[in-house]
Amino acid sequence: MYATQRLPASLTPLDVALAALLRALKPIATNERPSQATTGCNAAELPELKAWPPHDVAAVDGWALRASDLVGASSYSPLPLMTQPAWVEAGERIPDGCDCVLDDDAVDRTGPMVQVLAEAIPGQGIRRKGGEIADASRIVDAWRAGDLCRAAYRPRLRVVNIPGGVITAKLIAGSLREAGIDVVFVEAPARDAASIAEVLDTSACDLLLMIGGSGVGRTDATVMALAQRGEIIAHGLALRPGCTAATGSIGAVPVIALPGAPDQALAIWWTLVLPALDRLSGRQKRDTITLPLARKIASAVGIAEVALLEKADGAWMPLAIGDLPLEAISRAQAWLLVPGGSEGYAAGTPVDAYMLRE
Repeated sequence: MYATQRLPASLTPLDVALAALLRALKPIATNERPSQATTGCNAAELPELKAWPPHDVAAVDGWALRASDLVGASSYSPLPLMTQPAWVEAGERIPDGCDCVLDDDAVDRTGPMVQVLAEAIPGQGIRRKGGEIADASRIVDAWRAGDLCRAAYRPRLRVVNIPGGVITAKLIAGSLREAGIDVVFVEAPARDAASIAEVLDTSACDLLLMIGGSGVGRTDATVMALAQRGEIIAHGLALRPGCTAATGSIGAVPVIALPGAPDQALAIWWTLVLPALDRLSGRQKRDTITLPLARKIASAVGIAEVALLEKADGAWMPLAIGDLPLEAISRAQAWLLVPGGSEGYAAGTPVDAYMLRE
């Protein structure tokens, strides 16, 4: 079971964030950017992608606790804790003995003793080991960047993995290299702002991607590191999933900070990273396939939402919207962005969807 994800204090509309990102990008001429050997961590050195999650992980930022220890806790009857609970960021491993994650506001640390202000049920705020999909290799196609080997321009990217986001980083690095893009892959030595800032080198890249640590936790180390080295354009997008992503720049190089969880990062990959790669490589707009919807899609006004689609009898059948279970990603043949100003689409409405696989 997932807890409701806390949102950043303010949300930037997706189209505004994308426009600001693309304004800073220009195609890079091939003769100015010769292909170079990839350095840093090789994707093959990362753990094999066999299942997701590989162990119980936090679905949200919060306090890791045991649900059975919280029975009766409420704001009217706070439950004192004898020991300090462990704080976990979304995507981090759940400590042994814990089976739920409580929001920061549900734990009072202002007094001499920590007190819990709410009950929880086992699995709250947690993604269970293997609970998303038994064979996560089936989602690899969803990360395809396309064949850019023959594109007019060859961009260079630097991918910085923040500890905890290794599976997402593996998917991204593998996709970029398969597309023929020069990639330097580095691992931040630790999950704190100073350690991350040390590896934010933009001297030989056209776009920098940061994976993990961009949530709304107590540290938001990735965003803090970006602020130390450059400028933050937006932290918090009016997009589901992926609302905790950030964009910015270091000098003249644009930066995209993706959440560490694969489903949230995938929405940012589709809506920000791929358009940026297309702009850098000189590639024209990606092809879409227009089909009517087999059933309606309902969406919240003010938040752009990503929907997953499957082809059925000459129509697009919606599989999921806003929340993207990896099982649905493994089945989906296309994705659709429902704009923030829309309430969705009625059944039978023709929609343009981006293909994920044949």
